[in-house]
Amino acid sequence: MSRLTIKVNGQEVHGNSRESLLTQLENAGIQPEYQCRNGMCGACRCKLKSGAVDQQDAMAFVGSNEILACRSTPKANVDIEFDYQLTYIATKEAM
Repeated sequence: MSRLTIKVNGQEVHGNSRESLLTQLENAGIQPEYQCRNGMCGACRCKLKSGAVDQQDAMAFVGSNEILACRSTPKANVDIEFDYQLTYIATKEAM
């Protein structure tokens, strides 16, 4: 599946099954916290409420039903939730 829906803290954006969630969220104008992009720090940790992801190996701890947005690629429509208020920026599509 190439095109899918990513629901983030209640907001839906279009996504794909080729890029990491972190990259796709940034492309959609959503700025989750991150520090490393390679699974070391755990700053991009979020809850996977529904759906499926392919998560690459990481050093950061993830609890039950948690994923790292930098290391996870959606395999299907997903619903994720961050425990903090996300920052939104204007994207080229919105301009």
